[in-house]
Amino acid sequence: MKNSAIYPGSFDPLTNGHVDILERAALMFDKVIVTVAVNNKKSAVFSGEERVQLIEEAIKGKEWEERIEIEQFTGLLINFAREKKVNVLLRGVRQISDFEYEFRMALTNRRLAPEIDTIFLMPDEQLTFISATIVKEIAAWGGDLSSFVPAHVAHALRQKFS
Repeated sequence: MKNSAIYPGSFDPLTNGHVDILERAALMFDKVIVTVAVNNKKSAVFSGEERVQLIEEAIKGKEWEERIEIEQFTGLLINFAREKKVNVLLRGVRQISDFEYEFRMALTNRRLAPEIDTIFLMPDEQLTFISATIVKEIAAWGGDLSSFVPAHVAHALRQKFS
């Protein structure tokens, strides 16, 4: 599919950094498929369906909403990309440690699927410190989530951790 990309992630939970990258990707590509990775071997705060709903709510009413598709997937990302006929993967990198991991993954994906490229996007500099792990810890301790996640995600986290 020409001028399309896949933005994969666990999005557990969706953060303001994810939304920032998604918005910028929607302005770069005609279509962005957000793929919510579901790994039953890992414990998640939100189910795959809940994560899809949280993303849908986050983009509702945005001028670029129609460019976004949201799906769950399991398995190898490159197989999903081939199935969707998309040859660009988008990955967010906040810091050097993210880049090192994502770089290895991009090289692995290239070895398995040379036709698929990876593009790295950095979130707005004010959002580079946000991670889902930090957000979950703040939520678990009842902290203020307003600068880390959209309001509806903060509400859902409070419900999960109450």
